[in-house]
Amino acid sequence: MAEAKIIAPQLQQGAAILSTQRLCKEYSMGEITVHALKDVDFELRKGEMTVLLGASGSGKSTLLNIVGGLDRASSGQVLYGDEDLSLFDDKALTNYRRHHVGFVFQFYNLISSLTARENVALVTDIAPDPMLPDEALELVGLQDRMNHFPSQLSGGEQQRVAIARAIAKRPSILLCDEPTGALDAETGKLVLSVLDQVNCETQTTTAIITHNAAIGALGDVVVRMSSGEIAERIVNSTRANVDDIEW
Repeated sequence: MAEAKIIAPQLQQGAAILSTQRLCKEYSMGEITVHALKDVDFELRKGEMTVLLGASGSGKSTLLNIVGGLDRASSGQVLYGDEDLSLFDDKALTNYRRHHVGFVFQFYNLISSLTARENVALVTDIAPDPMLPDEALELVGLQDRMNHFPSQLSGGEQQRVAIARAIAKRPSILLCDEPTGALDAETGKLVLSVLDQVNCETQTTTAIITHNAAIGALGDVVVRMSSGEIAERIVNSTRANVDDIEW
């Protein structure tokens, strides 16, 4: 098994920071085998934003869970720099998630008894080179709300706290699974503008899962999935402004 210590790859802008090769994921449901992913070749490039589109059940979340170290593939490789995550033991995968990957989900998963600053500090306390919680919250525009509890924040503000928490440890990769799924259009656009700003200002490699095809215009790359396979990969010549998206 690989050692628990993982070194972040030192790469030029636009170089592949993570890639999968012939990635497969199968589930057994009684006598039926479900093929969630089928020979998927996928990559995330340093500093870029990738938007993954597809219907429910197309394999988007399964793919991100595997590249994020939350799940294991049935076969194939997941390469983070020169490291093969498919060979990692549980300790090494935990180290990878803790130090190299930030997660943002549809539901914010904040601790209700802690303030916004304290929720972010949960991550900065275990990271080797974190931002200050105040710095991360300022980056997402919540410098005036950092002492508020989740119950005192709107849904969009809670999601921005979740983004601050994810980026505060300075991850190499930020994975966002339907980050606007529980928000109305106006609030969703605000959250997307924060993700766009974070990607541009920190150069954090970012992947966003969404069922909203219009959000694809925000990405450097758009990957459309269908039935566990990559059906299409599009490189945008320019990235759209969040305000120009038709929700």
